[in-house]
Amino acid sequence: MTRRLHVDVPAPALGGSGVVIAYGHYGRPFLVFPSENGRPWDFENNGMVDAVRPLLDEGRAKLYCVDSHDRASWSNSSIPLEERARGHQDYERWILGSVLPFVWDDCGGQQEVGTLGCSLGAYHALVFALRRADLFPLALGFSGTYDPSAWRSWGERGDAAYFTNPTEFVPHLGGDHLDWLRSRLSVVLVIGQGMWEDTTGALPSTRHMAWLLQDKGIRCELDEWGHDVPHDWPSWRRQLAHHLPRFC
Repeated sequence: MTRRLHVDVPAPALGGSGVVIAYGHYGRPFLVFPSENGRPWDFENNGMVDAVRPLLDEGRAKLYCVDSHDRASWSNSSIPLEERARGHQDYERWILGSVLPFVWDDCGGQQEVGTLGCSLGAYHALVFALRRADLFPLALGFSGTYDPSAWRSWGERGDAAYFTNPTEFVPHLGGDHLDWLRSRLSVVLVIGQGMWEDTTGALPSTRHMAWLLQDKGIRCELDEWGHDVPHDWPSWRRQLAHHLPRFC
């Protein structure tokens, strides 16, 4: 039986704590971001854990499903874009300062961690990897949108909004840092062409994000599925089961 561990991880930057659910006993660790306003158990409840259970049972992978902070950041359209971006930075401090040390302790020491997520979780998976490829050298995004300025936003953009928007900062990457990212980071962006992939903006956003990364020479695989593949959990179960075994 796959090990399942439910823990409350302190979150000083968020004013309390957040839940992390770990699945698996051994293998490559992956940090799993939920879809918009999601909770850590959503991945399990929607069949995603079962979709890759053989990898968990065989000790090839471990999943660490985390809480979202979207209601105080990107999903809060009552506050301006810059404030929403600062809310995301608070979330980043929780992930880096509390969740990642828990993952390392659970894995018996520091090691590289992959990121993955669906829908808004795909944005988190990518932006964490781009900003901290030293910690997260692999990102898998399923049906993501990657431009926070397009998410019912208003207000002036400052540094926080810029540095949390990969569609804005990736085109300006250069020099030694870009060379390092090219040698360090691998990205897989997966998208269907069925219902809701276009109306949510995921299809054009994923194509554009893949082009931006490829234009900079950063390893990015764009995997487009067919017109019968909608923006929904059954699609993501199939896509995760297809891609995750390649990396563990």
